Amino acid sequence: MSYNKKNVTQVDVKGKKVLLRCDFNVPQDKATGAITDDKRIRAALPTIQYLLDNGAAVIACSHLGKPKGEWKESLTLAPVAVRLSELLGKPVTFCKDIIGEDAHAKAAAVKPGEIILLENLRFDKREEKNDPEFAKELADMADLYVSDAFGTVHRAHASTAGVAAYLPAVSGFLIGKELDIMGKALEDPARPFVAILGGAKVSDKIAVIENLLTKVDKIIIGGGMAYTFAKAQGYEVGKSLLEADKVDFAKEMIERAKANGVEFLLPVDTVVGKEFAADTEAKTVAIDAIPADWMGLDIGEKTIALYENAIAGAGTVVWNGPMGVFEFDRFAEGTRAVARAVAASGAVSIVGGGDSAAAVEQLGFADKITHISTGGGASLEFLEGKQLPGVVCLQDA
Repeated sequence: MSYNKKNVTQVDVKGKKVLLRCDFNVPQDKATGAITDDKRIRAALPTIQYLLDNGAAVIACSHLGKPKGEWKESLTLAPVAVRLSELLGKPVTFCKDIIGEDAHAKAAAVKPGEIILLENLRFDKREEKNDPEFAKELADMADLYVSDAFGTVHRAHASTAGVAAYLPAVSGFLIGKELDIMGKALEDPARPFVAILGGAKVSDKIAVIENLLTKVDKIIIGGGMAYTFAKAQGYEVGKSLLEADKVDFAKEMIERAKANGVEFLLPVDTVVGKEFAADTEAKTVAIDAIPADWMGLDIGEKTIALYENAIAGAGTVVWNGPMGVFEFDRFAEGTRAVARAVAASGAVSIVGGGDSAAAVEQLGFADKITHISTGGGASLEFLEGKQLPGVVCLQDA
């Protein structure tokens, strides 16, 4: 997959109607519908502002939640239009439908320097099916397509890939940054290149590990998936999370790393608890001494020191997934220590979505990280080396 794609600054937008795919999939209060975190709306502002300032008429669109092709009051984008208007300091005209009368009338009337927002794309079941007719109707409203929702580029939907068959397609600033930083990290990294992989399951990271084994100098393993690797080393893991059907794969990865000259770092000790609870009895034991009725919940102090040392001299660090049960404060120390080490490393650092991003932000290290990816699933598939439909469809620079 080519990462060198045209961005919005490389095309003339003046006087053009621009269909802009944003990621406004924001969390909301279940009772009131109020937006509880507007980070994704704020993330879209640079691209929107650039388009408006350079004389484009913007037709913004997004999904919200999983309405499964049905109109749901609780998932309307109307509150997003209100918040976007507040952030831009100008009116955002909301359309009551997606490709219906209201949207067509407002898209026809929108002038340069103005913005409208279509209703939730996923209210139409054809969006997720990448229906060509639906994609063409979206495209017919505009002269240019700008993709800026990195969290959805791994999906071949009408608004993420389909419309590019009918319109010139380029990236916005958000996707441009993802491609620039993550693409360079995978293709031409500053070395040593260290990958840190955590999270619950080996099965979620199989393709990532396989792809990174051909690119990195060191792989650091933590989280629930570490216990499947411990089992592969011949250790008993008690009641720890274990994917028994992935033990052979774990063995194979350890051997392949050795053959490739990749340092494969696994926990040497672990914090174990009697049960999966914030207030459970806990202690630290060696990785080969987990008691039968205890479960691993975090990496231990010796492992933390080992991992800090491995991260310290890195040129590039990619991190995806926590080191322990990050939602319980007592078992978040491994994740915190790794976040601290990545922030202090001075490396080109990329943190991919979810708990690792939350850890970095909660600890106040976000400004010391080169890039926090805006797409969980998309950043994982990026690391897997997969073709991302919403990137492949963009014009090459």
